[in-house]
Amino acid sequence: MARIMNHNPNAEGQVRTLHSGLINLMSLGLNQDHFKRRTSSVKKASIHGTTIKTIGIGVLLFCAIGSALPQGQPEPYAFFKRYIGLKDNEIASIEFGTAVTRVLPSPEPSEVMVFGAIYINASPEGYLRLVQNPHGLRGSGHYLGIRQFSTPPKLSDLEGFILEDDDIKELKNCRPGKCELQLPTESMEEFKQSVDWSAADVANQVNRLAQRMALEELIRYQKDGNHALGTYFDKDHPLRVPDQFESLLSESGGLTNYLPDLQRYLLEYPRTKLPNSQSFFYWERVKFGLKATLRMNQMVIYHGSHLSLSVDSVAIKQLYSSHYFQTALDVSVCVKANDEPAKKGFFLITVKESRQEGLTGLRGAILRKVAVSRTRSWLEASLTHVKRILESNQDDRP
Repeated sequence: MARIMNHNPNAEGQVRTLHSGLINLMSLGLNQDHFKRRTSSVKKASIHGTTIKTIGIGVLLFCAIGSALPQGQPEPYAFFKRYIGLKDNEIASIEFGTAVTRVLPSPEPSEVMVFGAIYINASPEGYLRLVQNPHGLRGSGHYLGIRQFSTPPKLSDLEGFILEDDDIKELKNCRPGKCELQLPTESMEEFKQSVDWSAADVANQVNRLAQRMALEELIRYQKDGNHALGTYFDKDHPLRVPDQFESLLSESGGLTNYLPDLQRYLLEYPRTKLPNSQSFFYWERVKFGLKATLRMNQMVIYHGSHLSLSVDSVAIKQLYSSHYFQTALDVSVCVKANDEPAKKGFFLITVKESRQEGLTGLRGAILRKVAVSRTRSWLEASLTHVKRILESNQDDRP
């Protein structure tokens, strides 16, 4: 919200392995000219120092949706083994319905990328219905509140969108370059000037103002897209949220090549339309770290295709976070094993990619371990929760 927020040698080796495997996989099903066009972004991703461009969501999406290509080993098993590096027992665990997660190499310490997969004995359609009902996620334990916005959004949609008492106290003394919440300068000034900090109902005043700012920000985003996301100025150096998101998305090279319409939509919304898709907006109050965090997100459900194969994908783009996440993008795909096309169940494969504050330097290295661990455990719990919900629904059992 622009107003309420406004050389690792091991990693290098893993990236080279993925880079080589991706080229080998592509060469099986594409002619030479097509191959050159498709791999142009991959070639540009050769590692120089700490530059890594093809890890993360792009590699996941290419391998997951490329199951129509001839393989010595059926998909998604080849992907799990060759490109994520899972062991046979880990793949077996996924098949038996256990969530398996893996931390992926990232181009810089502030970026966290985590892979996760689980086999769900239900239909992909059931999953798509579930994600359109955010309340179904509350049972995962991390959610303190969640609500989908109306169309058009209205102020009453933000009931429950409240700051913690400690955050409210911090707001009183927020100033550019020194604030515990992610905010732009103009928001800090508005809180300072519009709230009677000596009044007994100061918390109500702050939360009402925060809700109004959030609503205005969402309306601006729906009109102007990424330009409305603004600039955080809670630390020494301003951070432009649109730039952060564009940079994060640019590292998903496979998304560019194999789901270009989805990538273009995420970057150029609302100027670009995306056929066969639905877009939803919702806020969530989550307990991810030491502090409860308010987030506002856009969810895009896209029914696309690649090489005559139907692809159902769900992208969740962060618009604002009060703590921790400078920008974030989650992408999930529903993949049916191509050696058992008649089987109703599917593999749910997800990559969570985010840039988080405070993960650089000596102290940041310690915090990064905590952030990675929490992201991984969060994903594992979420995948398990989704499986439990879908398989308990009799209508979705094979």
